[in-house]
Amino acid sequence: MSMCAWRHYFKLCRLGATGGKETTGRPRRRWVDNIRMDLQELGCGYMDWIGLAQDRDRWRTLVSAVMNLRVP
Repeated sequence: MSMCAWRHYFKLCRLGATGGKETTGRPRRRWVDNIRMDLQELGCGYMDWIGLAQDRDRWRTLVSAVMNLRVP
């Protein structure tokens, strides 16, 4: 093996085959994922929530309904 091949092999062993950092465990939850889960709890999982958020009054009533679900 040439010296170049050894260096390449060493880098692969040291850095891993992907060369990047892999996260372990479940994927991180995003803000969008939380919105989708809340809408599914209300039974409105099919709703276009982005369009709904542009109407401030309708969005506020939806948010208050979700917040009332969380209160024990």
